[in-house]
Amino acid sequence: MIQARNLGFPRMGAKRELKFAVERYWSGQTGGAILEQTASELRKAHWQLQVASGIDVPPSNDFSLYDHVLDAAFMLGAIPGRFRTGETSSIDNYFRMARGAEDAPAMEMTKWFDTNYHFIVPEFEEGMAFHLHSSKPIDEFLEAKKLGIHTRSVLLGPVSFVLLGKFTTGNASRAGALESIVPIYRQVLMQLHKAGADWVQIDEPCLALDLDPSAQGFYREAYDELLKVGAIPQCLLATYFAALERNLDIAAALPVQGLHIDIVRSPQQLVSVCEALPDIMRLSLGPVDGRNVWRTDLNRALGFILSAAELLGRDRLEIAPSCSLLHVPVDLDQEERLDPEVRGWMAFAKQKLEEVSVLVRAVNGDDAALGQIRANQQLHELRRSSRRVNNPEVRGRIASLKESMLSRKSPHPVRAKKQAASLQLPLLPTTTIGSFPQTSEVRRMRASFKAGKLDLASYEKFLEEETVRCLRFQEETGIDVLVHGEFERNDMVEYFGEQLSGFTFSQHGWVQSYGSRCVKPPIIFGDVARPRAMTVRWSRFAQSQTERPVKGMLTGPVTILQWSFVRDDQPRSETCRQIALAVRDEVSDLEAAGIRVIQIDEPAIREGLPLHRDEWPAYLQWSVDCFRLASAGVSDQTQIHTHMCYSEFNDIIDSIVRMDADVISIECSRSRMELLDAFHRVRYPNEIGPGVYDIHSPRVPEDAEIENLLRKALEVLAPRQLWVNPDCGLKTRAWPEVRLALGKMVSTAARLRASLPTDKADRVGN
Repeated sequence: MIQARNLGFPRMGAKRELKFAVERYWSGQTGGAILEQTASELRKAHWQLQVASGIDVPPSNDFSLYDHVLDAAFMLGAIPGRFRTGETSSIDNYFRMARGAEDAPAMEMTKWFDTNYHFIVPEFEEGMAFHLHSSKPIDEFLEAKKLGIHTRSVLLGPVSFVLLGKFTTGNASRAGALESIVPIYRQVLMQLHKAGADWVQIDEPCLALDLDPSAQGFYREAYDELLKVGAIPQCLLATYFAALERNLDIAAALPVQGLHIDIVRSPQQLVSVCEALPDIMRLSLGPVDGRNVWRTDLNRALGFILSAAELLGRDRLEIAPSCSLLHVPVDLDQEERLDPEVRGWMAFAKQKLEEVSVLVRAVNGDDAALGQIRANQQLHELRRSSRRVNNPEVRGRIASLKESMLSRKSPHPVRAKKQAASLQLPLLPTTTIGSFPQTSEVRRMRASFKAGKLDLASYEKFLEEETVRCLRFQEETGIDVLVHGEFERNDMVEYFGEQLSGFTFSQHGWVQSYGSRCVKPPIIFGDVARPRAMTVRWSRFAQSQTERPVKGMLTGPVTILQWSFVRDDQPRSETCRQIALAVRDEVSDLEAAGIRVIQIDEPAIREGLPLHRDEWPAYLQWSVDCFRLASAGVSDQTQIHTHMCYSEFNDIIDSIVRMDADVISIECSRSRMELLDAFHRVRYPNEIGPGVYDIHSPRVPEDAEIENLLRKALEVLAPRQLWVNPDCGLKTRAWPEVRLALGKMVSTAARLRASLPTDKADRVGN
């Protein structure tokens, strides 16, 4: 009989129990025992829910207090030297690695492949003494076993762990690190076998990338050693997010007993994978989308399963979601306020597991399950024909787009002179990225307003007072280009989605972004349009309160797309163009309202890249065109900013240049300005604000650190190009930190500005 499996479950809990428990621990309100108790209760509830949903063997060790890649580093003792003081095995040290401390900057953080999840980047140093530092995989397997639940332990694979890491000192190498950690992985496998594990899931998502021959060789060498004869469980190698393609022969030749593939993202690989698998290898098939909230087309999914069964035989198949369900909310049953029609088209993690179960029961001959598949097919037909989905006016505008709408009136050198004359900014102008701290008072007032306990006039009066307070603070601190603080906004994407047609919103649809940070992505179900202005009221008010320029703050079309759950019934590029037109309308209205600086944030452009490079050109063409469509309709005097964070820019720098933003701000503090190398290589002509301190850590930088980063920036940028700003918005920080950090940032910029010869503003290396 074919069995139902799951690759991973959301960690935070249906009511974000883990988020609040972790944050109480960080604040000192509770101790480690209370945090561990909450974590244990969540794991138990999640295992029981999965079994009740029809999953034969749920996963263990997919749970994490912060990040599964950080868990792997902690397990292997891959602890950077700056954290090897005191009790290195403590939970405090684990969180110090993620969040930093007074004496130790946090480890770098970046996006998990093409998702909006952030992982902690492993660091490898010369002489790093790898060892089994944490027994978490074994502990959680035994924890489930004690509850009477047999699980399949999940490990991030050794090759992906090494390929995702960075080398910070000396002559450390990937080959050397891999050679050192494989014996530790084998030790974990032996302990799992001793604990009663018959199978283990080893995630190797890097197999879905374009690997060079040396990386392909890592897989052969590592798995020959890892899975050599001995008392270890059988191994399912899990891949996802893209097709194996050129790595298929590598995966099929490894000494594993099973292989998982994602056929939501890459249905075309089914036949080639089945043909490549040796007779002794099982196939785990992922036809249920683990990254989106739409109900599966069960009839289509059943077709894939039956095709695989015909090629391999039923005894070699198991069915699972396409990837871990980490990327979707927990339970649609909580959503009482969603429009019933749209709600009927959706499935969250619990419902996706039920879909897996239905598919397994159907292919095993259960008549009731076959009836559910027929009902599902009717539902999909109703969705396709719904008038809620199609807007003829939007489609007419898209059809009438012209190439000229993608370009500014003049090239940047011409615009820059006009903007300099209009804005009258000093060298090294200071600004922030957008948001200011969302205090408990701000959140309380917003909740009261949404609950109907506070009238609109009182709520807006409160927001005006907060905005003015924020503006005065920035003026007193000496910031040159101000922001209004975004106190009226809940989330940088949700806020806009709430004002656009074609969107809907869940009440409890939280997903983890990083650490304890959760987001509630909008859900795009139909054609997108802007019924009315979205931000003009607050931008106009803020600008009326100060003589200094105040940035109009918008989220870009690609980021709105990437950070939403997007309709799956048309190309993503088409949906993005619709959003771009809506943003373009807002940009025009802001300019008409007298806003001279408009920031259109696009932190998600890099993460949207397909995993295979041969698919990059098409994506970069339409994504950059969408940014240009949104931003190019203004006069030369209006300065367009954009912001990107936690991305590797080297591979897409030409496309960033083609965006033609007047100013781009980027994350640079954790990478110590390494990201500027790409901009230097192409002699980036426009202006750049490399972040000079890390807002994802509570640590306030020293003046010398900020100055050092700025001087490093001036080694590759001319003073006229350089802006001074934090690396991201300040929403999650507390006001005391913000006051100190921004004060240091502004005073350091002023000292450095005074030391620069003004007649050499265009020369690099001042």
